[in-house]
Amino acid sequence: MTKSTPDYLQSQIEIETADLLSPALDTNAQHSKSGKPSKTLPFSLFVKAVEQAPVAISITDKKANILYINDAFTEVTGYNAAEILGQNESKLSDKSTPRQIYYDLWHTISRKQVWHGQLVNRQKIGQRYLADLTIAPMLDDRGAISHYIGMHRDVTQAHYAEQQVNNQKQLIESVLNTSPVAMAVLDSDRKVVLDNQMYKMLISELDKKEPALFFLDALEQDMGDLWDETVNRQHSFANHEIRIESAGIRGTRWFSCSGNWFIENDVCADNFFTKQPKDYLLLTINDVSQLRRQQEKLQIQTLRTILAEEEHIRSIRETLLGAMHQIRQPLNQVNAAIQIMTQRNDANNLPLRDLLGQVQKMGEETLATLQRCVPEIPESAVVPVNLNQLLHEVMLLYSTKFLANGIVVDWLPNPVLPTILGSENKLRMLFKQLIDNAVNAMNRAGSRERVIKISTAIDHDWICVTIDDTGPGIPANQRSKVFEPFFTTNHNAVGVQAGMGLVMAKEIVNQHSGMIEIDPHYQTGCSFKISFPCQKNTHMVNIHE
Repeated sequence: MTKSTPDYLQSQIEIETADLLSPALDTNAQHSKSGKPSKTLPFSLFVKAVEQAPVAISITDKKANILYINDAFTEVTGYNAAEILGQNESKLSDKSTPRQIYYDLWHTISRKQVWHGQLVNRQKIGQRYLADLTIAPMLDDRGAISHYIGMHRDVTQAHYAEQQVNNQKQLIESVLNTSPVAMAVLDSDRKVVLDNQMYKMLISELDKKEPALFFLDALEQDMGDLWDETVNRQHSFANHEIRIESAGIRGTRWFSCSGNWFIENDVCADNFFTKQPKDYLLLTINDVSQLRRQQEKLQIQTLRTILAEEEHIRSIRETLLGAMHQIRQPLNQVNAAIQIMTQRNDANNLPLRDLLGQVQKMGEETLATLQRCVPEIPESAVVPVNLNQLLHEVMLLYSTKFLANGIVVDWLPNPVLPTILGSENKLRMLFKQLIDNAVNAMNRAGSRERVIKISTAIDHDWICVTIDDTGPGIPANQRSKVFEPFFTTNHNAVGVQAGMGLVMAKEIVNQHSGMIEIDPHYQTGCSFKISFPCQKNTHMVNIHE
């Protein structure tokens, strides 16, 4: 027993402790008699077990007067046996514990049940501490309560650490939920384990059950091989924009995506000695649509100026090339006549042959002069191009013309497209020429239904753009000729406008390693289908005139 225990309590405690421990000793003895491999433990071992236990233990009478304490009790409270024995357990109370808890405590133990909870106690030096306490009633031979045994630990630091974790968690959740940026944490199986309020809003706005998976697929599609490298090496990525086309009220939207991988150790007990780290991705999705719309308005104004200048240059080029084409035809006939006269070697035709030779020379000089006057169009930079965005810009540029001609545009984009490598200006001119062709055809035919349908789609490693109109269409025998320079159909029978527009369109498509064709099965007008290889499969040549 504790050395400082008063003599008048020593014998009483020893007797009572022996009575309390006797059932255990009897059970041990019964085990020996039954033949089981057990050894009777000495009484002193049970006493030492209590005295040396690392948890504070106290034994009280039925009124909570302390009869015994162990060394750990002194270490926790600061009271030694001489100072606390005979005192009531309430001496440890800080008086800040709610009365209801004490009521629940006494109500429980008085019914011979074990009570467990936390109390705020005060040490001898006045320092408060949080006690994790278990009190059990001790029964005599008649089953009546004779004593109480209390065991408690100072859990102040553990409580502090737990509260710090909870506070940090609440702080993080508060920051996440008040952030204007959607955030989601995904595990290695692409399962969302944490998100914020802005992310939940995306679920309804985008009509996606799990927007994070949608954006990851879009990033993988848009970044190609770079995405695989980013995932395998767990490199962070920042501000990668994803453009989403929608026919709803919100229309086109832009999102800036960033991602950062981090590792968390598994908290499962099975992996206590063998650490099993888990990989997580923090994905942030920032809606930058408003900023992009403002930039788009300024860009459209700039594009109108650029395209007007380029259109003017191309108009001059087409006019000069048309004049050269018209001059070349009679020159070819003159050259043929000269060849015939030379073969016949008729002296009477020498003056005429000389005259024709002079005409041919003058014609060639004129063609050379016109050729020098044809304005050059500078080479265009090759950059990643989002065809949805580019077509959207062209439609905005044509909005006034559509209204003036009573044309309805049916825009059916694929929500997310990979980029292609190409010249933005040339591709704009390509789609402009095809739309011009559709508008002019419907105007000449006097079509009552005036609809242009523009759609984009993904077909394996190709991006397809389809431009349909409700015009008269192109006869089957002329579909291969419309891409020839200055080809024209009979103007009385509605046809394609003469000029270089479709020739230039085909040239631009070829420069982008693409294909253009007229759908022979389209019955309600004309349908052009243009296909381009995705960026990761594109092998571009220098784009020039």
